[in-house]
Amino acid sequence: MAWKIWSIGVLLAASSALAQEGSEVFTKSSNDSLLWGPYKPNLYFGVRPRIPKSLTTALLWARVEDFSKVQNSIRHTCEQNDGMAGYGWDSYDPRSGGIQTIHDTGNGIDLETSFVKLDSGAWAARVKGTPREDAEPQGGSQGGIQTLKSAVWLNVGLEGLGSLEVRDAESGEEAGFEGDVVIEGQSTDLGDFVLKVTEPSSNSHPMHSHASYQAKPLDHTLVHSLQIQEEALWQAKPILFSSMKSTIDGYVEEYTTEKMPPPWQTYTIQNNPGQGNSHLVQKVFEGAFEFDMIFASASQESSITAESIGERISEVQKSFDDKYLQVLKPQAPFTASKYIPFAKSLFSNLIGGIGYFQGDQVIDRSYASEYDEESEGFWIETAEARGRNQQKVEGPYELYTAIPSRPFFPRGFLWDEGFHLLPILDWDPELVMQILSSWFNLMDEDGWIGREQILGNEARSKVPGEFQVQYPHYANPPTLFMVLESILDKADVGSGATNSAQKPLTPASYDSKATKQWFRTLYPLLKRHFAWYRRTQIGDLKSYDGRGDAPSQKEAYRWRGRSERHVLTSGLDDYPRPQPPHPGELHTDLISWIGMLSRAMTRIAGYLDEIEDEASFTKITQAIKKNVDALHWDAKAKTYCDATVDEYEESVHVCHKGYISIFPFMTGLMGPKHEHLGAVLDLIADEEELWSPFGIRSLSLKDEFYGTDENYWRGPVWMPLNYLIVKELLSLAHTSGPHQKRAATMYTALRSNLVNTIYNSWEETGFAWEQYNPETGKGQRTQHFTGWTSLIVKVIAMPDLSGKKGGRDEL
Repeated sequence: MAWKIWSIGVLLAASSALAQEGSEVFTKSSNDSLLWGPYKPNLYFGVRPRIPKSLTTALLWARVEDFSKVQNSIRHTCEQNDGMAGYGWDSYDPRSGGIQTIHDTGNGIDLETSFVKLDSGAWAARVKGTPREDAEPQGGSQGGIQTLKSAVWLNVGLEGLGSLEVRDAESGEEAGFEGDVVIEGQSTDLGDFVLKVTEPSSNSHPMHSHASYQAKPLDHTLVHSLQIQEEALWQAKPILFSSMKSTIDGYVEEYTTEKMPPPWQTYTIQNNPGQGNSHLVQKVFEGAFEFDMIFASASQESSITAESIGERISEVQKSFDDKYLQVLKPQAPFTASKYIPFAKSLFSNLIGGIGYFQGDQVIDRSYASEYDEESEGFWIETAEARGRNQQKVEGPYELYTAIPSRPFFPRGFLWDEGFHLLPILDWDPELVMQILSSWFNLMDEDGWIGREQILGNEARSKVPGEFQVQYPHYANPPTLFMVLESILDKADVGSGATNSAQKPLTPASYDSKATKQWFRTLYPLLKRHFAWYRRTQIGDLKSYDGRGDAPSQKEAYRWRGRSERHVLTSGLDDYPRPQPPHPGELHTDLISWIGMLSRAMTRIAGYLDEIEDEASFTKITQAIKKNVDALHWDAKAKTYCDATVDEYEESVHVCHKGYISIFPFMTGLMGPKHEHLGAVLDLIADEEELWSPFGIRSLSLKDEFYGTDENYWRGPVWMPLNYLIVKELLSLAHTSGPHQKRAATMYTALRSNLVNTIYNSWEETGFAWEQYNPETGKGQRTQHFTGWTSLIVKVIAMPDLSGKKGGRDEL
């Protein structure tokens, strides 16, 4: 096998060098403004810095009125089965902060968590609870929603070297703290700091009538300080349960199960403040409540007040609102007020879903011969090789990335990330460059980046064991290169700007010298990554009849890692492929992705004055374009198709009309006068094939596999590929050619369909979804999918061409 076993030391040295060079591009003030954030997106609310082994915080809460329901009502990690009526960021900017609302119908309360950054690295979070009008009575409670009782816990942990200690712990040893709780800390990276949990005078605490307490209010904050294994610090809920169990066991022993105190007194942590690497802080409220968390240096602590935090929250909100209408302003016909909160919410959840992940990952570097996938029946052999469990834990690694979905996919995905970064690029180009640098820092010496980044035990807790192992011969669509091209588009570099939706970067957001330096730093890694794709995913052109006439005998590609039913590496998991699998397959989508990649490399090389490389990449791009037509166009079916080998060892097409069939179009490999463009547009616009009122179907309505089996990529409407389609239609509409007018018509209709599909579903359910039903337009599968579905904000901001369209028959 061509791939070499790589050296951890080499990778770490390369990553360190890139980080040092990157620090010259990204200024200290810029890095500081991105240091803290809600970088634990798997939690409803959790703040940490972009520092390995550092301070972390997590918010938990529950309704505490019914003994039988408390444990199941405790919220911590985002879960699809928590019965939320929607949750997420209403506004968010990673450099200043924002506001999140959580509509917790099960607990009868709406939470508002505001996070804002203050001067000199300080930050504050305000937690505000409001009982819901539809809250149902529990435990025989009287008085309606005004007496609804809630417990709120803050979990504070410190990984690595350092210390955390509750200030004046002895003052709270008996009944708890009457006022603010201040945790003093120290670490190498953060220095000396304090984390304060405030006790505003307006908060209402529940009364309890147990005989031993003389019906007095539970008005003290409880703190339990612990020293636990660092590997378990992220498990806030088990830590909480353990602390509460000690309290409950004590009550049972003292009062028996028949005479227990009320739930809001029973379900409390031990009050044992002091030193430790983990601290639980508990407050219990009746009705509405509000309190603040403040992180600051010791010298700043006294100057940060509730009033100053409130003023900062208002400033941050106004700044976001103003900037949104400058950067992603909705265009007709989506200028009605109802679209504004929708668009802001989806974008805020995309950018507010950026996380920082650190830890080891599981990789199989056995380089077993079966992984070459050269023999017939290879998918059986590779399954046996994987079954030998030769994977090992490697790392630690770190990654700064957006995520697809907080409850279901709270980790980095390579092909998702390119789509994530396109709207964020409009907002903050340097933030995108930092994220791209983080991804490329993961590259090994062969040029491989794992397609799914599952870093550490916390990330692995959300992934079934069979999907945790990464393989260095498995690829994923190289969508990060779409973003690199878009950066050049916005900087107006080369000939890449394709339409008026590509806004040039403003002087404040684009420094030509720094951007070129950044590209120069990345360039060796980009070349290595490109070479890895071409080497590891190469297709066989020489062993089978019917392929010898291809213009290039080098440019053909096949996804590795497929099984009978899936090609997970392609991203289009269950899309129909040739059956049975064959080592002679050639995949239309992969050659199209490589064509996009080589085009991007051509532009980058030209930008950096790498003349010889530019010529080489140009030649590859041209060869790929020719081979796409020569190897994948089926004249009879009038579409692009995957190829395989029949029983006579001859190359044949296997055509399943759908996203695969239009990949050369979606990746921008077809010019406005391309001979097959008309047929591609016919397929897209055909209501009996791909066109639906809700977006372009992933598989043709006429295909035998439409809607069958898992029905994942066999019909449903997916936003990322619809975005590529509408983007290319807009480009055609702005370019002279035989299909210009028709493209404008299709663009206008598709843009309207997509926006209204996602808006209507969001309005009905409170969520963006992973995919949409092509018959009903309903969102389905994973909820809170505010990753690439949030691309709709770019579609809303695209120009209105309705005045240029013709009649419906022009589709």
